[in-house]
Amino acid sequence: MKMPFWKAHGAGNDFLFTFTDQCALPEDRLGKLAVAICDRVTGVGADGWYLVDRPGPAGAHAKLRLFNSDGSPAELSGNGTRCAAAILLEAGLAGDPIRIATGAGLVELRLRGRAGSEYQIETKLGGPSFPEGEAPITLAGHTGLVVDVGNPQFAVAVPDLDFDWRTPGKEIEGLAHFPARTNVSFYRKLSDNTIEARFYERGAGPTRSSGTGSVGASVAAIRTGLVQPPVEVVTEGGRLQVDWTFGGPVQLTGPAVVVAQGMFITTLN
Repeated sequence: MKMPFWKAHGAGNDFLFTFTDQCALPEDRLGKLAVAICDRVTGVGADGWYLVDRPGPAGAHAKLRLFNSDGSPAELSGNGTRCAAAILLEAGLAGDPIRIATGAGLVELRLRGRAGSEYQIETKLGGPSFPEGEAPITLAGHTGLVVDVGNPQFAVAVPDLDFDWRTPGKEIEGLAHFPARTNVSFYRKLSDNTIEARFYERGAGPTRSSGTGSVGASVAAIRTGLVQPPVEVVTEGGRLQVDWTFGGPVQLTGPAVVVAQGMFITTLN
């Protein structure tokens, strides 16, 4: 089977996209297809794969279904949704603002700049919640804040990032405390408006950046008084901007770069 795809990345967090009418696989094979196409040796390579259905409901330009690179479904990716908006703009399938339905609800995005196939896009997300209260808790020897930003986050403040954060990230992701697993971020303060962060993402492992992880880390840093909004998040793949005032929605701004179109050839059927 041959299946068309687009590829884009947001600050080094990369995703593949296929329009639903170009994917002939049955529902029970989609997770296996995600694993195959996301493999960085035998597939195209990405942190996640999206099915894009258009038009979306309630006037949305598209509806997204996200599969992590391990084949598991996910509600939302901040970088991925921004990349989807860039692809819709690149293909002439959306105007500005862009409205996209996700597993966490309808998201509105606005174009803030463009240079060729690189877009600067602002995403308006819903307000975060604190499922276990607004005080940090300690899990697996690491103290952090549980934050829901459309997907689950455990954000851990650390004095520096010069340690093997991947090992505790993997451990925390799979703790029984989180029956559906969680995304994990480790962040340190650089200034009153800047943090640096690393991410262990549920279903994908370590990633060069994370949109919702950046939101979770920023919200935790703001709520605990470590920094003030707006917050710039320095990731391994680039910089993202997060603005949030307690009780209000979150704005996430960053790059989305369309890098490829192609045809994935698979023996799955």
